[in-house]
Amino acid sequence: MARRKRGEIVNGWVCLDKPYEMGSTEAVTRIRRLFDAQKAGHAGTLDPLASGILPIALGEATKTVPFMMEAQKVYRFTLHWGVSTDSVDREGEIIGRSDVRPTVQAVKAALPAFVGEIDQVPPAFSAVKVDGQRAYDLAREGVKVELKARRVTIHEATVTDAPDADHIEITMRTGKGVYVRSLARDLAAVLGAEGHVSALRREQVGPFNLQNAVTLDSLEEMVHRGAASEGLLPVATALDDIPELAVTDQDAFSLRQGRPIVLLPRQVETLKGQLQGDARTVSVFLGQTLVALGQLRAGRIEPDRVFNLP
Repeated sequence: MARRKRGEIVNGWVCLDKPYEMGSTEAVTRIRRLFDAQKAGHAGTLDPLASGILPIALGEATKTVPFMMEAQKVYRFTLHWGVSTDSVDREGEIIGRSDVRPTVQAVKAALPAFVGEIDQVPPAFSAVKVDGQRAYDLAREGVKVELKARRVTIHEATVTDAPDADHIEITMRTGKGVYVRSLARDLAAVLGAEGHVSALRREQVGPFNLQNAVTLDSLEEMVHRGAASEGLLPVATALDDIPELAVTDQDAFSLRQGRPIVLLPRQVETLKGQLQGDARTVSVFLGQTLVALGQLRAGRIEPDRVFNLP
């Protein structure tokens, strides 16, 4: 007899506005306990020294996490001139000082070189693995490693505030794998200055943003009054840019059994018109209920993720 999983069946996304000084794993644990959920995970790690959007998946929503890894992200950060640290944030050891204070005009002139597809070297204090060890563990031990540059995409980077000569705020929209601290490090180097990231906030991850976010305090209040579901977004929230297909009860039953369904020619043409590039993934719904994610092939939908939703 199979053992019953601990916790309740809870399905959906929590768009958490993570506070400073809390790690992503701790945040997931707090949310899981608040909902007493059987299963939880997150989409995109957010450093303890960063606040902002951390999408947390509960239950069946964990099956859609991979789609969030490709999502565009928006970051707003403050670059503090005059001091460089080994971690390129305010917690690191000071490794350089300078009286150079780049002007707003100089920063604006330098930023376009970092927009588009660029080669970016991750910071030494990062989760990149080197010979099976995390780079930040090696860095803390004083081991110097040469991290390889990665091809990443920065869609936009603009100056959004300059409160004084020592600080400048930049907002950028990125693809996956971009390190804000690497941009800060490289920007300072180009401008002949020393600097580090003194504040960092993630404002968006795909469809998750500050408008649909909740704080831990507000979630705790919802749970206290028995209204935890108010803090949940639908499982399909992560699939907002994937074409949708409405099916019948019979087709939904077949997909849930892992069997493909045959589409009408007009359905195939409609879906092909909505798919971009080589994409073939389609989200399938019975009414408002997400049934499956499948691949469009030869006029059929072949299920590769099936959802057990009421």
